[in-house]
Amino acid sequence: MKILIADSIADEGIEILRGSAEVDIKTELKPEELISIIGDYEALIVRSQTQVTAAVIAAGTKLQVIARAGVGLDNVDVEEATRCGVVVVNAPTGNTVSAAEHTIALMLALARHIPQANTLLKSGVWKRSDFMGTEVKNKTLGIVGLGNVGSEVARRARGLEMKIIAHDPFISDELASNLQVELVPMKQLLKESDFITLHLPLTRSTKELIGAKELALVKPTARIINCARGGLINEEALAKWVMENKEAGAAVDVFVNEPATESVLFKITDRVIVTPHLGASTTEAQTMAAMDVAEQVVAVFKGQPARYAVNIPFISAEALSVMGPFMKAASIAGRLISQLAEGQMKSIQINYEGEIANYDTNALKVSVLGGLLEGISEERVNLVNANLVATRRGISVVEQKEAACENYASLITVEATTSTGATTVATTVVRGETHIVRVNSYWIDIFPSEGYFLFSDHLDRPGLLGAVGKITGDTNINISFMHVGRLKPRGQALMVLALDEPLPEEQQQQMLSLPDVYTAKLVQL
Repeated sequence: MKILIADSIADEGIEILRGSAEVDIKTELKPEELISIIGDYEALIVRSQTQVTAAVIAAGTKLQVIARAGVGLDNVDVEEATRCGVVVVNAPTGNTVSAAEHTIALMLALARHIPQANTLLKSGVWKRSDFMGTEVKNKTLGIVGLGNVGSEVARRARGLEMKIIAHDPFISDELASNLQVELVPMKQLLKESDFITLHLPLTRSTKELIGAKELALVKPTARIINCARGGLINEEALAKWVMENKEAGAAVDVFVNEPATESVLFKITDRVIVTPHLGASTTEAQTMAAMDVAEQVVAVFKGQPARYAVNIPFISAEALSVMGPFMKAASIAGRLISQLAEGQMKSIQINYEGEIANYDTNALKVSVLGGLLEGISEERVNLVNANLVATRRGISVVEQKEAACENYASLITVEATTSTGATTVATTVVRGETHIVRVNSYWIDIFPSEGYFLFSDHLDRPGLLGAVGKITGDTNINISFMHVGRLKPRGQALMVLALDEPLPEEQQQQMLSLPDVYTAKLVQL
C-alpha cells in the first residue's frame, strides 16, 4: 500500500504509517500536481491546506481512504468520496483539550488585561491604574454547546470555582448534572453570564447565532470568547457592542474569512483580544491528531472499521436499492424532530415498519441521529460511532421493527422524549421521494423540498387560515403550499406552511396572538 501525505503532520503519525505501508511526503502541491500523482496511492492524508476536490477523488482510482488530521472537513468533498466508495476519516477529539485550555487562557487574559498590559509595559510605560481586572471566582460562565470541548471547558471552570450554566438541548439533564452544569434557555444564558464561550459547529442554524439582537440581552460588563468557528458571532455587531459598553470585552480565535489579516475587531485594541486560530496549535494536539488518523488508515487497510469514519461504510447493492431512499427520509425525520422538540433530550425511539424492517437498519439509525445532531455537533454520526455519540450526550436510543405496515409499504417513526414531553415524526418514501406523513398525533402528507416551513398547532375554526395568510402577505412572504391536518372538525389541528423566505420573529408573535393559535415554529429542511 502507498500513502501520500500532502500536508505536514506530526512524526509520531508518520511512524505508525511506515509500519504498514510505503509513505511519501509531498506538501504544498498545486491542484494539478496532486491530480497527476494521486492515482498511485491507496490513502491520502491532509490537514486544512490541501483541497481534496471531486477531481482529485476521481483521479485517485486506487484510493481506499482519505484522512483529515483535524476536525473540520471543509476541504474534503465527502459526498464525492462516499459516491466513489472511499472512506473519509478525521480526528474529532485530538484537539479537545487544547481548544478548552485556549478558551480558559483567553478568559483569564480578558479578565486581567494581560495582552494590553504586556504591550504597554514593553513600550516603556508603567501604568497599573489602566488595567484593573476582575476575578473569575464566583462569576457565571455561560457555555453555548456542551459537546467535547464545551464539557472540558466546564471541568476546568469548576476548578476556578465559577458558576457554570450552559445551553445545549441535545444534552441530557443527567449528563449536565454529572458535569455540575445547570442547563438553561439561550436567553437566560445571555442575560445572566459574566463570561460567554461558544463551542458549536458552523451550520445554517448556528450561523450568526449571536448578533445585535442577542448582544442587547448581554450584561454590559460581560466578556465573550469564541474559539469555535468564525461566523457564529456577527463580527460587526460584536465590535459595536464592545465599543458601546466600556467594561465589556471579547476574545476571538476564529474569523469568518481565514487567514484573517484585517477585521473590524482588530481596531479595538483595549478590550478585544485576537489570536490566529490557535485552538488546536499545541504539540500534543497535533501529535494526537496525526496518530488518530494514522491508526484509522491502517485499520482501513486491514479491513477493520475506522473509529471516526465520517461517511457511511459499504452497503450491499441489494440493500442500498431499498434502504438508500429511506436514509434521506430518516435524516429528515431527525432534522425535523430537532427543530420541533422542546426541553432537554432524554431518549429516541425509532420504529421501522414494513419492507425496511427485513433489512439491517443500522444505516437508518445513523441517518436519524445524523439529522438530529447535524446542527449542534461537528462529530459526524456514522455506523461506527452512532451509539457512542448518543451515549456521550446521555441520550438512549431504542429501535423496534414490525414486518407489517398498515398504510405504507415502509414507514419510519421517530419519537423523541424530552424533559417537557414527546415529539413524534413519521416519514416514508413514495416514488423515490421523501414524504412527512405524521407529526405528533396528526396524519399529514408533506413533500419536504429544501426551504422554510412553519408548523402551527391551533383550533380548527373558520377564518384562521385567512388571518395567517394576511400576516404573511403583509410581510411580502409567499406561501408555496399549505397543509392542514386535524383530529376532528372544529377540534385540534396542525397547519403547515411552506414559505419562500423565513417568517420574522415579529410576525411569528403576531400569529401566536391570534385567538386559538397555540404554537408557531419555523423550521428549515
